[in-house]
Amino acid sequence: MHISADSRIPFPRSLVYTTYRDKLAKLVPYTSGVRHFEVKSRREQHGLVYCVNEWHGGGEVPGIARTVLSEDMLCWTEYDTWDESQFTLDWQVKTHAFTQAVSCVGNNHFLEEGSTTLIKNRGELTIDPKQIEGLPKFLAGRIVSAIEDWLGKKIETNLLEMSDGVRRYLEREAENN
Repeated sequence: MHISADSRIPFPRSLVYTTYRDKLAKLVPYTSGVRHFEVKSRREQHGLVYCVNEWHGGGEVPGIARTVLSEDMLCWTEYDTWDESQFTLDWQVKTHAFTQAVSCVGNNHFLEEGSTTLIKNRGELTIDPKQIEGLPKFLAGRIVSAIEDWLGKKIETNLLEMSDGVRRYLEREAENN
């Protein structure tokens, strides 16, 4: 499933980019699909910033997907590479459940549009039903399709909420200064 979520934030690109990269823990409260967030590691090397973050999500799992997923299984580790010279973020998500079955990768581009920043989030989510043990073959395609659709929409929503969180955070910071 293709993931696509664009947002505009009325602040300069460099400020939006560094806020998104460096203030992530302060932005999590703006994201309804996230219950908990933890930075596992962060290092800078050759102009790039590498981050590993662990996320714990939540939300109502659709009926057909409940045969495979529970809310407790909505945890993932995200591996990020931030390149400030290009104003990009490359990310890869590893789910804690069905790790071999799920592939989710993407990138975000932070584009300058006057005094506004356009964030173009693009990604790809695929689930291989053959890697999920105990899934009835005659239902596998339908179940996996429902899960991909639900997770893809959830990811898009999280991306848009995070961008909105950046906007709200920066507006609050501007009011306080």
